[in-house]
Amino acid sequence: MAIRLSLEEDRVEETHEINVTPFIDVILVLLIIFMVAAPLSTVDVNVDLPASTAQPVPRPEKPLFLTLKADLSLALGDTPVSREALAGALDAAAQGDKEQRVFVRADKSVSYGSIMDLMNLLRTTGFLKIGLVGLEEAPSATPPGPAEKPPVPHP
Repeated sequence: MAIRLSLEEDRVEETHEINVTPFIDVILVLLIIFMVAAPLSTVDVNVDLPASTAQPVPRPEKPLFLTLKADLSLALGDTPVSREALAGALDAAAQGDKEQRVFVRADKSVSYGSIMDLMNLLRTTGFLKIGLVGLEEAPSATPPGPAEKPPVPHP
């Protein structure tokens, strides 16, 4: 609040204006601090990382492949199995070893929810180690994106 003193009068008048000058000064100081600090937080540090000498994990001798087909039917290996008989079939195939990893393959057209239902079914049967199987593709030269428009012919 500012006070204006007048020499002609003995009374003190108050002006009802907001003095924003200190506020602007504080904002400008903060702006300068952020302008100086922002480039420092994005500095990349070049590091030459060492190579790993770890050997890849060998594939199990007899992996358990559980396949979820497009019609949502199940197959353990090449043998069709119902959802009700899945627990017994898995126990027999794993010889009672619940620590064995089950590799789940699913058709591309199967919904995410159906795969999650199958994984929940595996969890309730006691098989907690699950691996998802997919096909490896060679990297393409152009990234997948929206379809390109055909060129417009010029007359």
